[in-house]
Amino acid sequence: MKKFLFLLICFICTSTCAAAQDLSGLSGWGVSLGYGQSADNIDIYRAGILKQWHVKWIESKTGYVCGYFELSYNRWKNGGDDVNAVALSPVFQYVFNVGNATWYPYIEAGIGAAYLDNYIIDNRDLSSNFLFEDRVGAGIRIKNMDISFRYMHYSNAALKEPNDGIDILIGTLTWFF
Repeated sequence: MKKFLFLLICFICTSTCAAAQDLSGLSGWGVSLGYGQSADNIDIYRAGILKQWHVKWIESKTGYVCGYFELSYNRWKNGGDDVNAVALSPVFQYVFNVGNATWYPYIEAGIGAAYLDNYIIDNRDLSSNFLFEDRVGAGIRIKNMDISFRYMHYSNAALKEPNDGIDILIGTLTWFF
């Protein structure tokens, strides 16, 4: 419960700052906060800065492809083990046209790079400080608020053994300004 309250307070603070901006000309920048867990109960806290691409590809009646870059700080905790990570990921989204400009659903996928300050957590040996960050997810954008749920996988792509990897389910709130 403390984790949820902490993330909620942080999100409200960043939302209040963003709401003070002039929202008539959205810049495509956003801030995100997320919380998730791995299958073996490693807690994941995530904060990010996003920059949307101002392009649309493969437009049709169904939707279009667009995307964003995300720079994130991640904190993984399990008992006395802590890992801090910084990641940069390009992410592609398929946005569904629903005939309403104020909200839309989407699916997304991306592969980025992450640097960890420690590659061992909860007897899991990731074997390298440099990892790949893979993600697939779905979400809904309502005006300048975004709610998403993702599956994320971190591993070194078998460049070094052992390659235990880590799988995460994470929920994220994003505010665009």
